[in-house]
Amino acid sequence: MSDQVRAAVPDGIRDALQGQRLGLLAGQDFRLADGKCQECATLPQAMFYFRDEVIAVPRAGLPVSGFSTTARGKSDVLAWAGGTGSQSLAYPGLVWLGAPQLADARISPDGASLRLPGGTLLPWQPVPKIATNLSYFDASSRAFFGDKPVRMRGTLEQADGQPRFTARTIWPGDFVIRQQLESRPLGKQDSLMDYVRAEHGGARSAYSNRLIWERQPGTASTWQGKDQPVLGIMLNGAQGDDDEAYGGHFAIATGTLGPRGEMADWIVNNFYALDAYGEKGILAAPVPMDNYLADLNSGQSYYRPSYMLVAVLNNARTAVAYQGGVQRIYNQYYRHDIAYDGALNNCAGLSMDVFASLGWQIPRRGPTHSLMALAGYPYKAITKLSLKEGRKAYDYLNEEQTRLYPAVAFDAAGQDLLQLVSGKLTRALTPFEQQLQRDVEALILVRIPQFPSSRAFGSAPVFSYDEFMARAPADPADWKIIPVEPRPFPAALRDGLASAPPARSVMPWPVALAGVTLLAALCGTALLARRLIRRRSRRRSQATV
Repeated sequence: MSDQVRAAVPDGIRDALQGQRLGLLAGQDFRLADGKCQECATLPQAMFYFRDEVIAVPRAGLPVSGFSTTARGKSDVLAWAGGTGSQSLAYPGLVWLGAPQLADARISPDGASLRLPGGTLLPWQPVPKIATNLSYFDASSRAFFGDKPVRMRGTLEQADGQPRFTARTIWPGDFVIRQQLESRPLGKQDSLMDYVRAEHGGARSAYSNRLIWERQPGTASTWQGKDQPVLGIMLNGAQGDDDEAYGGHFAIATGTLGPRGEMADWIVNNFYALDAYGEKGILAAPVPMDNYLADLNSGQSYYRPSYMLVAVLNNARTAVAYQGGVQRIYNQYYRHDIAYDGALNNCAGLSMDVFASLGWQIPRRGPTHSLMALAGYPYKAITKLSLKEGRKAYDYLNEEQTRLYPAVAFDAAGQDLLQLVSGKLTRALTPFEQQLQRDVEALILVRIPQFPSSRAFGSAPVFSYDEFMARAPADPADWKIIPVEPRPFPAALRDGLASAPPARSVMPWPVALAGVTLLAALCGTALLARRLIRRRSRRRSQATV
């Protein structure tokens, strides 16, 4: 921002870190930067992905999350959690902000200006649409925000000698955890799955909060203004125009309730594939909630509905432990010590692994179809003429469902948490589970509708492979798929564990064993048939004589 623009900054526009929190941490402990920063303590592998992006990095001298040079992913977090590191929160190497400033405003009726708190009218425009993005902010989006207060992330610029605000994120000011909460526990016929599927997935529903459990009934109104820590389990629904995206998306958020129940500055730990340029510009990173849901290009709320189970805590330690663990995963993820994999290391799997390493034993649901996986391997390998495609099909059908399907992860974690805080679990609790049981004050369900735009409305995510196949076109050739361009990771940035990725056979041993067994059975059948034929021939010869 130029000195001329800086001098003319009107009330209502401020630095993106001024008076803000970044999840559990104070914004004042960070400074703005981009991926070209040479003096930042952030890993160069992480900076590679944010060369042209506004990020927040810890100020010099503050402790930054580390990573193991000998143990990958879940094993790293498990060893770290066994020590004292999980008791205090180190700083993430970066938080993706996307823009350097924040604006509190209302959009004028004609849509051309922002009315700031002091009454000033400031011209504005949305950030340009990414070329590969299929849809964008339109008149229906403008009508959705109406004349209500909004929070924007963007950049104050000069246009024709006058200041103008270019908005990258528009977040509804009334999307908060409300003080007056409807108390309606889940009943026997009202599961989390039912909640997600209600109202056709809720893409066009109103924003809503629902209190489903409270340790001390009637105390919800006392949370606001007390920096109450939270842990949020986020599920994003199915897209309406991408046949590969019916499974939805999954993430874990940490932060504190704002004075009015605000959640815009909670940090959402968002995992996406790194080695391809997503059509919406999404980058894997810890990111503020308003950026995660309401970025005009990459925000989840612009292309599907979302659901969140919020655990309001009386002690930050549970959220601190999760955030510290997932930050270690990010370090290895950016370094390519661990790699994104749609079946084995997706958004649900990586997120759930942190809980497992901390000691939350969320019940497993088992693989989708173990027997079908054995048949799926040769079918895909032959039809696609690729052993890698065969392995991919096998992994999808054989992977644990709570690590594979975002909706199943949401349901399994949510149901177990409800049972845990209600004291209904019969299994022996780990120390972390006992801590979680003591720390949760309330559980709240949050329904977040899809923001209208030129994009098709989404729906509830699928909970199974069979549901996915029933929803997708019968012929894969008819699937609507959005192609993406590869983003090669520089060889110069590979070192340590990234230089020696885990060896994985293109043929899993159960398939090989099944193949050997089948071959042996065929050979045995052939030998038996040959013996029978010879015996019958001898009998005929003897009968003739």
